[in-house]
Amino acid sequence: MNEKFRCGYVAVIGRPNVGKSTLVNHLIGQKLNITSRKPQTTRHAILGIRTDEDRQVIFVDTPGQHLDQPRAINRYMNKVAKAAMRDVDLVVFVVDRLKWTAEDEQILLRLEHLESPLIVAINKTDRLSDKEMLLPHVKELAARLPKAEFMPISALQGDNLTELYDLIGNYLPDADAHFGEDQITDRSTRFVVAEIVREKILRQLGEEVPYASTVEIEKFEQQGSLIEIHALILVEREGQKRIIIGEGGSRLKSVGSEARVDIEKLLDCKVLLKLWVKVKSNWSDDERALQSLGYQDAH
Repeated sequence: MNEKFRCGYVAVIGRPNVGKSTLVNHLIGQKLNITSRKPQTTRHAILGIRTDEDRQVIFVDTPGQHLDQPRAINRYMNKVAKAAMRDVDLVVFVVDRLKWTAEDEQILLRLEHLESPLIVAINKTDRLSDKEMLLPHVKELAARLPKAEFMPISALQGDNLTELYDLIGNYLPDADAHFGEDQITDRSTRFVVAEIVREKILRQLGEEVPYASTVEIEKFEQQGSLIEIHALILVEREGQKRIIIGEGGSRLKSVGSEARVDIEKLLDCKVLLKLWVKVKSNWSDDERALQSLGYQDAH
């Protein structure tokens, strides 16, 4: 590594479904965080780590912040996102083109008092028919966030991501690496595997069931060149259990086979994945149940 090495924490924030996890995955060059078109895909703050010759960037991918906090899990996700903005070296606020919602406004109000440097990444600009339309929007935001830098990007297409990464590097303090150069996350393999299974549920099912489900790894055992994994999918009602299992077990089988492909890529070995579905009433609005399921990192 170079004599002058930079290392720092970068919180990636924004309302639900603006592309934060897709952005972090592309910036670290590996699929770490699960993605789907549904809001609230990310529930925890997850560290994604990228180490280069001259820097280590520790991205904190956060849950989308939302106004409604009707259930314990929503309150948990908002706490996680707020906590991530403390004690970081830089904040990247991701917004969706010209779309502006009450949730964006809520975040912007918090950012007006932010002490850390701020980059506003305007995502999905590849979908704008006329890029000139961005200028008045950026001017308006710049008036309210005069210290911020603005960068139009497309996380999905990779537009301007090298430029964004270089800009992020400018704000990192001179410091030694906090993590080993091969480490890409602070999370356990079990956690990442559970998230992969949850992603497949999110992608395959309708609006209601994914938000009522969570995944717990009950067994993770190496047997020679094979890893055997048992994952328990928890839902809140019997009807949701039936939907996830599907006719003759077809939906559960499909979720399992898609998840296994990604898990084998992650672990670079053969995987035997077994899935079960169990009803745990009201788990997402029960503080104690959430803690027992690992929702503990909000301060």
